[in-house]
Amino acid sequence: MTFLDMLRAAEQQNGSMLCVGLDPEPTRFPAHLKGDANKIYDFCARIVDATADLAIAFKPQIAYFAAHRAEGQLERLMEHMRRVAPQVPIILDAKRGDIGSTAEQYAKEAFDRYGADAVTLSPFMGFDSVMPYLKYEGKGAFLLCRTSNPGGDDLQNQRLASVDGQPLLYEHVARLAQGPWNLNGQLGLVVGATYPAEIERVRALAPTLPLLIPGVGAQGGDAVATVRAGWKPGAPIVVNSSRAILYASSGDDFQEAARREALRTRDLLQAARG
Repeated sequence: MTFLDMLRAAEQQNGSMLCVGLDPEPTRFPAHLKGDANKIYDFCARIVDATADLAIAFKPQIAYFAAHRAEGQLERLMEHMRRVAPQVPIILDAKRGDIGSTAEQYAKEAFDRYGADAVTLSPFMGFDSVMPYLKYEGKGAFLLCRTSNPGGDDLQNQRLASVDGQPLLYEHVARLAQGPWNLNGQLGLVVGATYPAEIERVRALAPTLPLLIPGVGAQGGDAVATVRAGWKPGAPIVVNSSRAILYASSGDDFQEAARREALRTRDLLQAARG
């Protein structure tokens, strides 16, 4: 199955648009694990176990593992996710953006070393920074388009001189991803939940692409507005929540609390479809 096939199947099987982000911070772990970076795998594996039937995707953020020299734990976690939730695709949140042979190594890292089904990329060095990932048949790549951070305005919301008028930079990225860059139907776009009007604009420019939408939960994005702006039949949205699920409780019941929060968010997103 291709990444897009897996995404659609998980959407149907788990009745979900919820992506569970795995951003482990040992200082926020429950008391019996708190501060111990050697317990990153144990913590994340229990979150996966609690939400495997509720998620459209899992999204481990590589920096939270690498900062603690926990890449080996990430490899174990990837194996665990494939074992207990083979129906749920895994998006490696790495935001790579280099060119040439370096991009080839990053692609090898994401798809060969970690076995991810998709990866996040920065497109701002151009198509040759994206192309090495498209050589992996069936894998997905989400390009940063209109991100949820306030500083996104610094570049993404700037106008370009163009024969097509003066599109905003994020609009140009959306057109490229929907059109000439999407050689094998592998691309998607990252659009922040804090900008629902711009999600709607991206969806208009990229009507068939999957959208990865961070910013629901701790970042304050409106889940209902997000779904109404971005979801349409046949074009999935992957709405990420990380901290609100991971740290729903600081006690021994963290796994049960994570499940409750994931269930609440999944149901809220599904209800917004109408």
